[in-house]
Amino acid sequence: MAKANPFLSIHRHGLIRVGACTPPGTVGDPATNAAATIALAKDGHKRGADLLVFPELNISSYAIDDLHLQTALHHATEAALGEVAKATASLRPVLLVGAALPRNGRLYNCAVVIARGKILGVVPKTFLPNYREYYEKRWFASGADTGGAHITVAGQTCPFGDDLLFAATDLEHFVFHAEICEDYWAPTPPSTHGALAGALICCNLSASNITIGKARERALLCASQSARAVCGYVFAASGPGESTTDLAWDGQAMIHELGELLTESTRFGREPEIVLADLDAERIEQERMRVGTFNDAARRAGDPEKHFRRVSFDHKPDFADIGLIRETRRFPFVPNTPERLDQDCYEAFNIQVQGIAKRFEAAKAERLVIGISGGLDSTHALIVAAKALDLLGRPRKHILGYTMPGFATSDATRSNAWALMRAIGIDGDEIDIRPAATTMLEGIGHPFANGEPVFDITFENVQAGLRTDYLFRLANRHNGLVVGTGDLSELALGWCTYGVGDQMSHYAVNAGVPKTLIQFLIRWCIESDQFDAETDEILGRIVATEISPELVPAGADGAIQSTESKIGPYALNDFFLHHVVRYGMAPSKIAFLAHHAWRNAEAGRWPLGVPAGARVAYDLPTIKGWLEKFLVRFFVTSQFKRSAIPNGPKVSTRGALSPRGDWRAPSDGVATVWLEELAKNVP
Repeated sequence: MAKANPFLSIHRHGLIRVGACTPPGTVGDPATNAAATIALAKDGHKRGADLLVFPELNISSYAIDDLHLQTALHHATEAALGEVAKATASLRPVLLVGAALPRNGRLYNCAVVIARGKILGVVPKTFLPNYREYYEKRWFASGADTGGAHITVAGQTCPFGDDLLFAATDLEHFVFHAEICEDYWAPTPPSTHGALAGALICCNLSASNITIGKARERALLCASQSARAVCGYVFAASGPGESTTDLAWDGQAMIHELGELLTESTRFGREPEIVLADLDAERIEQERMRVGTFNDAARRAGDPEKHFRRVSFDHKPDFADIGLIRETRRFPFVPNTPERLDQDCYEAFNIQVQGIAKRFEAAKAERLVIGISGGLDSTHALIVAAKALDLLGRPRKHILGYTMPGFATSDATRSNAWALMRAIGIDGDEIDIRPAATTMLEGIGHPFANGEPVFDITFENVQAGLRTDYLFRLANRHNGLVVGTGDLSELALGWCTYGVGDQMSHYAVNAGVPKTLIQFLIRWCIESDQFDAETDEILGRIVATEISPELVPAGADGAIQSTESKIGPYALNDFFLHHVVRYGMAPSKIAFLAHHAWRNAEAGRWPLGVPAGARVAYDLPTIKGWLEKFLVRFFVTSQFKRSAIPNGPKVSTRGALSPRGDWRAPSDGVATVWLEELAKNVP
């Protein structure tokens, strides 16, 4: 096992390593099945697993029909469970194994929970299928309403019933519930009550023979249950070795978290397999805090926590660095798969189009007024506005676009702005703001007016403010709406001029879209033929241009003002933004996840469209440094700007900052708690 490293330990950050197991089965031979279980338990221990879930009746065998009612098999099953407990006493993983156990003249289909040699509890199956190929009521009794009971198995007496949760005393968030196969096919799965009672991880021991299309149905149920019950869901179905007298088995195993598939097994394989994933149990708990409906459901269900017995155990985690076996997306606002990327871009773009179209109609405006810089944000706002007018059946000439060159506007961006306006077919014009800016700088006694090269915040904001002022007055003149171009990332960082500046508009169409997603949206417009070939070529040039406010003249070396050198890479800032706003994660955990996501440019999937030259890596000191700056900007220096932002459509559930919606915070807050947590816990 790897050496202990507090920062790199998954357990320090609320992650639990869970596994779904597919052991080879032997029909009606508990001793052999126990040996297969022990072998996978040892493998799981070597791989750092905390919890291993086996298939339904994996010790007894499932498809043995009336053999379930044979005393010899009952005795062999109990002996096999004793062997499993004995052989795994020194192993880390908690095991959920399946066995048929008699109690008080009834036979129950059970999940047996074993930890470090101790049988912690036995959970009987509630819903017994007795239709089509299933005949379980012939052999088993339902475990419904068996709460409060006990059972003795292999010489150990433990709780028995449908009212059990299992919780580690020494590893926060390691709380799980067990149900069996048909239980989650029922309209009211027992795992729903288990989750409402406090389980963060729900487990399903399943036999589940395979038929055409059934794998899709299982996946749907796992995903929906993990989303609806706000939990992790671990599912393990029987694989090779079960009887094929009338049925066949594919060994499907899956792990889901909040509706998202983390990993799945090889189906129809012949070899034993464990699929492992690091479930973020802290994230699950955070989500429950945010969704009041979850707590309301618990109340309406009679507070299941009061009716469940919580079985405690010492897990004895060593907090070692065992790596992270979880895909951590570098771009949390951007899907990794081409199919989902196309769908998300389609939805995001049309959300924006619908938003500005409705506002334009409601305001009874005649024109949309946009400042066109040749940069990403104004470009995206323009193409959204163009599609909105197409939707409304209005000519694109009703968009008034203005380039407003200042002291640092480059020929390239100015040229791109004009080319784009012509290609889109809007009314374009140009207002040189330098004379007015010079007059204002002279009026306030700024050194630049006397020829001194002083390029401070006043120098920058005089230009930014004048541009917005012109746009508002032009909107007044033409009965128009000023379309805001600033994006979600800029709002998060306060990278916008307050008041009569780019923080203000009549409708902030980009306010729900982070910078990283805007780049993909523009690429999507190109790839999905939203415009003609000439427009596509110009859009491609704009996406390839370095991000710059172009407010300060280039230096003696010709280097232009770089936004990202000042505030940090937008890719990192959007990563921080998502994890702070959406899940409220501690800075140390955000740094931990960012470290795994960004430390190796060659590893993992990149979203389609990220050019090779942009596939960079960031080491931990770099991540920590930019995260520290993000925390100050986000919590201290920019909230007052967000508290006064204009209307704009929410686009993503992964993070939004409207003070009327997802993010409400004091404008005079401090970042002390977050900065101290970062400094204390990140080396």
